[in-house]
Amino acid sequence: MALFEYFPNYIWNLSVAIALESGGRIGEIVDMCQPIRDAAANGADAGTPQFMAQWVAMADKLIELAAEDEARGRAFSASDKLERAALYMFTGERMQGHGHPGRKETYAKARAAFDKSTALGRINRERVEIPLEKGTMPALFTRALGEGRKPVVVYCNGLDSCKELLYWSRLPEALARRGISTLCVDQPGSGEALRLQNLPIDPHSESWASKAVDWLEAQPEIDPARIGMTGISLGGHFAPRAVAYEPRFASGACWGANHNWAEVQQKRLKREGENPVPHYWAHVMWAFGASDMDDFLSRSADMNLNGHMDRITVPFLVTHGAQDRQISVDYAHQAFEQLVNSPRKELKLFTPREGGVEHVGADNMAYGRDYIADWFADTLGGHIA
Repeated sequence: MALFEYFPNYIWNLSVAIALESGGRIGEIVDMCQPIRDAAANGADAGTPQFMAQWVAMADKLIELAAEDEARGRAFSASDKLERAALYMFTGERMQGHGHPGRKETYAKARAAFDKSTALGRINRERVEIPLEKGTMPALFTRALGEGRKPVVVYCNGLDSCKELLYWSRLPEALARRGISTLCVDQPGSGEALRLQNLPIDPHSESWASKAVDWLEAQPEIDPARIGMTGISLGGHFAPRAVAYEPRFASGACWGANHNWAEVQQKRLKREGENPVPHYWAHVMWAFGASDMDDFLSRSADMNLNGHMDRITVPFLVTHGAQDRQISVDYAHQAFEQLVNSPRKELKLFTPREGGVEHVGADNMAYGRDYIADWFADTLGGHIA
């Protein structure tokens, strides 16, 4: 199984793959990508304004079509179109450099379409805000159905995702089927927390993850003894760190083992491995609140889990794509080997036999999603059938 590679560079193809895995329609994606195929030949950074323009144009058409559905009382159909409109705008926005003209407006428009889709479609997700020491952590709460207190999983972003993309990974849906609720968070340095509150990445993820646990413990439908934590991409660094230092987590998993991200930056400076977004160095400096490269490297120096994994004393799952082009599979082995005090640890590498071999399953997220959902069902008391 391989990544769908329409463009001549990895970063643009990664965005297309994420959109496809998040509910985009292949015909719409081809229509958006055909006019900008030549622009991608100039490198990942150069043509990003054209990329956003095409994807926003498709979103605008979908918003118009959704309005026609809504006028006829067809709320579910309108919701479906607004879902894709929001997805395409979030994808186009994600590809821009910090401060690019139209980026802020596109993000606001995407959020509005997403919120309207939630209401019209009666979708099982509620927007909430979790108090932090400074500002708030916006989140989407998806509830497992049924009576009684339910287990829950805190699900965090990577470097360049947002809580809406976390929801579209369909892990919250997979967990809900298994009797487990999900809290998708825009932690500091991601999503709304970065864009609207200017909250930078905190390498010590337990500081904000603990606030999520505080909030969940106050919810009457949540069992406080059965709270898990996972994260995707760079969230595969934040989740293990949080589980190591927040004793109230009962189980953990990472979707991509970002074990030593500080070392990855040194490799990227040498052009080893692929970057996740265009305008990469500008993005990481923005996300960390850094003034220059030296400041960024200083602020990210603690992004290294060596010497921390032995603090994890609950079940923990490490997953990784065997052909990840961003984060070496070696880091998955390091993370797993250092889980010396976990009572139940597992390493799952996704191979060409099944798929999900690329970074966090960009070629096929189904295998990672199901495996992680089953893991939490096993370790938090959900059900797998």
